[in-house]
Amino acid sequence: MRACILLVSACSLLAAQSAPHVIAIRCGRLIDGKGAAARTNAVIVIEGERIKEVDAAVPQGAEVIDLSRSTVLPGLIDNHTHILLNGDVTPADYDEQLLKESIPYRAIRATVNVRTALMNGFTAMRDLETEGAMYADVDVKTAINRGVIPGPRMFVATRSFAPTGMYPLRGYSWELQVPSGVQVVDGVDSIRRAVREQIGFGADWIKYYSDLHYYFKDGALHSRPNFTDEEAHAIVDEAHRLGHKVAAHSMGREGIASALNAGVDTIEHGDGLDDELIDRMVERGVYWCPTIYVGIYVAEGRAAAGATIWPKMRDLERAAFAKAVRKGVRISFGTDAGGFPWTENQAKEFAYMVKYGMTPMQAIQSATSVAAALLDEQDNLGAIEPGKYADIIAVDGDPLSDITELERVKFVMKGGVVVKR
Repeated sequence: MRACILLVSACSLLAAQSAPHVIAIRCGRLIDGKGAAARTNAVIVIEGERIKEVDAAVPQGAEVIDLSRSTVLPGLIDNHTHILLNGDVTPADYDEQLLKESIPYRAIRATVNVRTALMNGFTAMRDLETEGAMYADVDVKTAINRGVIPGPRMFVATRSFAPTGMYPLRGYSWELQVPSGVQVVDGVDSIRRAVREQIGFGADWIKYYSDLHYYFKDGALHSRPNFTDEEAHAIVDEAHRLGHKVAAHSMGREGIASALNAGVDTIEHGDGLDDELIDRMVERGVYWCPTIYVGIYVAEGRAAAGATIWPKMRDLERAAFAKAVRKGVRISFGTDAGGFPWTENQAKEFAYMVKYGMTPMQAIQSATSVAAALLDEQDNLGAIEPGKYADIIAVDGDPLSDITELERVKFVMKGGVVVKR
């Protein structure tokens, strides 16, 4: 009898030790990432790394986190970053990093950048190429996933594609072998092989540069497409065949049209979007990452360095953004962080999105439920609801009244673990 009692006690102790930790968060205001209005006095129950219940009673024995004087939101998602880059106003800034910083050194800096992003409330990011640092983004992602370093959930695109002569470094003596910021590919067979290679080395997404050489004509932003139609189709077709999506750097009208013709999943930057292109994006459900803040940050510096078109491009994007909001384009939050230094808070993008035509709630959803859908992670990310990862942030004020509150995140939880309090 005594042996049975001891056995039952031991089993009970073992079950208690293996039971997932339960946390209850008391929210002053809750913006769930999907709904049209904030809720008050909600309780989020977290079991392990996922949300179990919302608007529930506090379970007996749960750890209680009191955010009853705060606004609680899903963790933010930035769908256009460069963790291996640290500011790119002028060609000299870019060249300095590729020529004077080793890939290991740049990877070390990237570990700081991902921690900075996480502390600012970004619990997931899509990193759209390493800018000459090969597959170091895969290594940073692996280090985060294994708990070696803190950082967001990473979705990486490794090296990006451009054809011969169409991407920096440029302008050096032909006698010198200088590095390139991309994987150079020419021709359909080379492209298909390169897509397979990148996926084999861990790419989640495929990215390519659809255009270059931007110029204004008749009030519109034009560009020269980098790839032939056959080549661009090969990039998208091979990626899709292997179950991966494609992002296209597309700034001028011709570059955007070429990318849409090829069947890409997301347009990056898109300064030259007009009514016809916007309508095509809406019809096909193509996402747009406008990256507004980086254009504002670099415009004057690039103009001073001789690229006088950049202030015009900055202003053109404002008009394109307003049209796209009115027409219902799927706009995802994306900043191009790395194009500006990581000392600048990515959340500065929100204020411009609101200034250019979004409501604060639309801007928040662009970085939560809409961004998660772009990643095909809507079952895991982007909302505070049962079953999702417990990726949760909080701010003191109300971002629906002042969107800049998202620049002052005071609480961050990733997968049920508090990383900033």
